[in-house]
Amino acid sequence: MRARVSSVTSVLDTFKEVATFTPEAFGRFGRHVKDEWIVQALVEAKGDAKLRRRKLPVERTLWLVIGMGLFRDRSIHEVAERLELTLPGKDGEVGIAGSAIPRARERLGAEAVERVFEITAAHWMQASAEAHTWRGLTLLGIDGSHLRIPDTPENEAAFGRPGSGRSGSGYPQVRLVGLFGLRSRVLGAMTVGEYRTSEQTLVEPLWDKVPNHSLTFLDRGFLSWWPLWRLQMTGVERHWVVRAKSNVKIRTIQKLGRGDELGEIEVPRALRATHPEMPEVMRVRRITCLVKGYRPYTILTSALEADRYPGSELARMYHERWECELAYDEIKTHLLNRQEALRSKTPDGIRQEIAGLGIAYNLVRLEMAEVAAQLKVLPTRISFLHTLHSIRDFLAWSWITSPGALPKRVESHDRKVRLYLLPERRTTRRNPRHVKIKMSNYPRNRGRTGPLLK
Repeated sequence: MRARVSSVTSVLDTFKEVATFTPEAFGRFGRHVKDEWIVQALVEAKGDAKLRRRKLPVERTLWLVIGMGLFRDRSIHEVAERLELTLPGKDGEVGIAGSAIPRARERLGAEAVERVFEITAAHWMQASAEAHTWRGLTLLGIDGSHLRIPDTPENEAAFGRPGSGRSGSGYPQVRLVGLFGLRSRVLGAMTVGEYRTSEQTLVEPLWDKVPNHSLTFLDRGFLSWWPLWRLQMTGVERHWVVRAKSNVKIRTIQKLGRGDELGEIEVPRALRATHPEMPEVMRVRRITCLVKGYRPYTILTSALEADRYPGSELARMYHERWECELAYDEIKTHLLNRQEALRSKTPDGIRQEIAGLGIAYNLVRLEMAEVAAQLKVLPTRISFLHTLHSIRDFLAWSWITSPGALPKRVESHDRKVRLYLLPERRTTRRNPRHVKIKMSNYPRNRGRTGPLLK
């Protein structure tokens, strides 16, 4: 039986005939992913995603890609077997050849997984951000990072590699920019591109994904007047806060309070020539931040109403932008187990794996958000590492646990996660930031370039 993905109705009927949609091992955590979201993604994907009675069908290959993100220390084949992602054959025997997994991932393609991430992430971030608002605004953050990828000619040609003082970087790298819900750290949107592509370019698709009634925190690397003006002028109450650069010239027009003033910036003529809809001057609010343990610095914001948005609160909250950095640390250090690179050796596989990694990360954060709501604390007070360990243990045990014993496993998992409450966040820095490990003086060993010697 083989069916082209043509309509939501026909696909749903086909899914009912092929297999149970979510594998038993993912029953506890897969509940966050609605069936219709995955179906919508497969319908909208332009790839060759087909449904067919195979031992590793398309919808279970999707869970395999998500499982790859949760179990970075296990082989892909072991992930498929552990999570029982295969279907019985005609003879009733369950098993899968190692060569079938790359073909299954290729059939699924990158676009289908990216669409699943986009659909789920948008729903999850909006819901989580609305649960932790400030003066009627959802708090968001945008920041960029990069990931190492396997050193293959295809990956290097597609993504490139950074320069280095040691005769070039050892691995190609992919650059990404993410939109996060600050107080839940849920990854709401993401763009992936070449390492040579700047964050200013990669952030462009994310501006349209910023919801109304929001306040987005940015690093000074994203200080660019055209996208910031467009962000605040489109939608409803889409405000931004960004750290000022030292060369920004602002003319003060009104004092709003201590270290708080309303000002104007003259929009460069070249920028107005490219974007004639921009005004000659742009009004911004400048706030001087005096935080104990930090050097004084200045932030700029489009939230001009001082009585509605107090400058002292904005100054204290700007440090929450660091939640984006902590989210990247959770992905690289804990979810990826500090592995040198991702697994996939092709550009399409890299994009697919990163999208699956984003879904896996959000599933962990959703579990943390549920526990935080029960304990009436912010999700950032729950330990990501211990929650991840608990989820991995639960998925591993569900493989050898009878269905009747699963409710006890679920209860044990919930009880454990509640114990992972972190202390209140320190408000002042106690240790200065500095480099503790010196880079090696030896140049990078590029290996043999000629034929192997016998």
